Amino acid sequence: MAVEPTRWGIIYNPKAGSRKAQKRWKEMLDYMESRQVQYDYVQSEGFGSIERLARTMANNGYRTIVVVGGDGAINEAVSGIMSSDVSDKGDIALGIIPNGIGNDFARYWGLEFSDYKGAIDVLINRRLRKVDVGVLNYVEGEKQVMRYFVNALYIGLGARIVRITNGTRRFWGIPLLSYLASLVLVAFERKLHRMHLKVNGEHIRGNMMTVAIGSCRGYGLTPSAVPYNGWLDMSLVYYPELKQLISGLWMLQKGRLLNHKIVKPYRTRKVKVLRAQNAEISLDGRILADKHFPIEVSINPEALTLIIPN
Repeated sequence: MAVEPTRWGIIYNPKAGSRKAQKRWKEMLDYMESRQVQYDYVQSEGFGSIERLARTMANNGYRTIVVVGGDGAINEAVSGIMSSDVSDKGDIALGIIPNGIGNDFARYWGLEFSDYKGAIDVLINRRLRKVDVGVLNYVEGEKQVMRYFVNALYIGLGARIVRITNGTRRFWGIPLLSYLASLVLVAFERKLHRMHLKVNGEHIRGNMMTVAIGSCRGYGLTPSAVPYNGWLDMSLVYYPELKQLISGLWMLQKGRLLNHKIVKPYRTRKVKVLRAQNAEISLDGRILADKHFPIEVSINPEALTLIIPN
């Protein structure tokens, strides 16, 4: 059955099963009805299902796919679109209604969790922009695996913060408390990882706390990155003393992290990570379950069409 070109395919990722979240979702539906939006929607069933749903929507002819969720949900939707059978992925427009714990990518474009009506109006206005997509490649057995990201990939401490935040969120239930709890824990942990990277022809070896590779601002660790210039920004964070870590967190909040003496920035189109001993990896707030080094990180310029504000 053919899908009307103007019909949205919406994937709703519940932020929580609370009554408040359900009420907010109903208000979104009511507002879309009042604006006479044509849509079909499905609700995700947990981690991994959004990628499958986005791929199915793309293969079934939807050319506007809307994600109601946070950074992790957006990441899965991008992966679903990029792995679909559609020959020209750029024909599919991705829209965002922020509804997650982490909404860093949405905030970059001026979309706020508190203003779902504004986000829906942006989708109706339909201003399109081509944006870059980061690509992670590695070999698993005899299979070539590709994963995607639009904000940032973390290796080491950054991914550790993601894991702790996701875990404490279930306990605290409040995003800010979860994030602060994870910062307190890693402030005393400060674990180092023996790494070997190749960037712009240069081999970099040493003990590092974290590596951030961003197509966008990457939660502040790649503050100069923009998702439409065809480049990746990379920040290498070496071992800080506790005082340096505290000052680094302050500079992170002020957007001045690249000025810190324990941070070494790069701009590149490709990064090869040959070794990252005992380091976790996250993409846009999602932990990569299986790590297979070496991995290669590259940029696919203007591979995705995004609906953005005026």
